[in-house]
Amino acid sequence: HHLFFFLFKQLDRIIIHQQVELLEAILGTETSSKYEIKNHLGQRVYFAVEENDCFDRNLCSPIRSFTIRIADNMGREVITVNRPLRCNSCWFPCFLQELEVQSPPGTIAGYVVQNWDPFLPKFTIQNESKEDVLKIIGPYATCGCFEDVDFEVKALNEMSTIGKISKYWSGFVNNVFTNTANFGIQVPVDLDVRIKAVMIGACFLIDLMFFENSLDGL
Repeated sequence: HHLFFFLFKQLDRIIIHQQVELLEAILGTETSSKYEIKNHLGQRVYFAVEENDCFDRNLCSPIRSFTIRIADNMGREVITVNRPLRCNSCWFPCFLQELEVQSPPGTIAGYVVQNWDPFLPKFTIQNESKEDVLKIIGPYATCGCFEDVDFEVKALNEMSTIGKISKYWSGFVNNVFTNTANFGIQVPVDLDVRIKAVMIGACFLIDLMFFENSLDGL
C-alpha cells in the first residue's frame, strides 16, 4: 500500500472513464459499472467496480446505495467508496447525500457531504475526523449542453479555487450510443493523498446525482 500512496501522491490530474460492455450497450441492461482510472497521460493506474444488485440499480437509480471498490493493476484493493441509501430530494434537506471513503480499505480517509443550497450543487470534503477541509461548488445548470461541466474545488472560505472536477462532453455519438462517461479531477499535486482519494468518491457521487439519468450524461 506504500507504493499506492507513492504513485497517488504524484497525480494532480485523474481521469475516470466508464467501460461499457458491448452486450450491455446492445441489450440496454447493466450488470455492474466498471471504470478505468487514468493519469494525465491516459495510462490506467487503477480500475474500479461498482457493487450493487439489479433490483437496486433499476428501481432506485438516483438514490441507490453503492460500494465502489478501486484496485491497482495487480488487483489489490486500495480505495473503498461507500454510500448509504438516501432520499434524493432538494425539498428534504435532512436527506442530503453523504458518502464515506476508505483508504486503505477499513481505514477512513474522509467523507463527502452534500450541503443544502437552493441554487447551486455544494459539497464539503471532510477528513477522517469529520473536520471540513475543502468545498466543491457546481454550476447553476448541470445539463452539460454540448460542453464540459465544471465543479470547482475551493478553500473553505469559498474565495480561492484550487482545482476542479469536470464532466467532459465527448460528443453526441459517444454519449448517446455507448453511454460512456469521462470525468477529470484536477487538484494540487501536494494535496493530502487521503483527500485525493476522497475526491474520487466525490466524482462518483456527482456523477450519480447529476448525470446518470440525463440524456447527455452517464
